[in-house]
Amino acid sequence: MNRILLVVLATGLGITAGLGTAQVSTTAKTTPKASGPKAKPAPGGKAPPAAVPGVTAQQDTQIEAAIRAKLAKSKIGKDGFTVRVQGGVAFWEGATSVVQHKGSATRMAKTAGAHTVVNNIKVTDAAKQKAADNLDQGRRRAQVKRSDPRTQQ
Repeated sequence: MNRILLVVLATGLGITAGLGTAQVSTTAKTTPKASGPKAKPAPGGKAPPAAVPGVTAQQDTQIEAAIRAKLAKSKIGKDGFTVRVQGGVAFWEGATSVVQHKGSATRMAKTAGAHTVVNNIKVTDAAKQKAADNLDQGRRRAQVKRSDPRTQQ
């Protein structure tokens, strides 16, 4: 085991074994740098995710079918989202009036086998306002300490 580890380590460092002594390889491995225009990031500031290597078109269709089956059984299916899978990456499109449906769509795609999810589902302003109002109401509720008695006698 140790010998294999040393061989792998030595190979990675460019060391070759001679007759009982180690010799350092003098040939340097260089990789030419690409001299072309650099890829520009997407308008949102993030580069689009790369396809997962080794994912075939047949696997993409299987993942997409699994997502569509889950979507048909789910409450978020009525929102009319569209989904496509390419290279193991699931792309969601659509709009919703419930904030939680966006997160549910991402989890649904992940559990169906997508490696990465690009969620372009838009949440309506009314839904955002409703969530903000609910958050404010939750902050105003009185907190009961465990040491305080709940009822007065």
